[in-house]
Amino acid sequence: MKSSSLAARVAELTLTKKASDVVIMDLRKLSPVTDYFVICSADSDVQARAIADAVEDGMDAAGERVWHRENGAGTWVILDYVDVVVHIFHRTMRAFYNLEKLWGDAAITAVEEPSRAPAAATPAARMKPATAATRAPKAAGRKKPGAKRGARTVPGKSAAKPKARPRKAQTKK
Repeated sequence: MKSSSLAARVAELTLTKKASDVVIMDLRKLSPVTDYFVICSADSDVQARAIADAVEDGMDAAGERVWHRENGAGTWVILDYVDVVVHIFHRTMRAFYNLEKLWGDAAITAVEEPSRAPAAATPAARMKPATAATRAPKAAGRKKPGAKRGARTVPGKSAAKPKARPRKAQTKK
């Protein structure tokens, strides 16, 4: 199977298990290691494993065997098909590793869910070039506007700083 069609098929298989923010990065002009990265997000470690299993099963049925699989404490899974490397991240880990920024010179194609994409017979018809807004995953746990940097709040307590205690007057001996 040609590497571009392999990447498109892997991206579709990730969507069968509700993967989000699926992108295909074309690295052919940037790296001799692999041709494509397929990157997606999962909401839990169970979903990440389910996505990885769906990709492996679907590719086995197509006659493509995974060369290497690596699990990272449930927060990420890597499937290496030599020409295509699949990265399945928990949302927080994806923001941490930020492969889209690391490989910022790569052509990035966002893959939409079939229900959101216009009716089309081919996987390539559901892909669209990513814009600057869709390249980086949404930041998890953003603070409320106006919140001070580094400020912590405890439920039921005010976020205001406690008043400083007055200094005791020192007497000379």
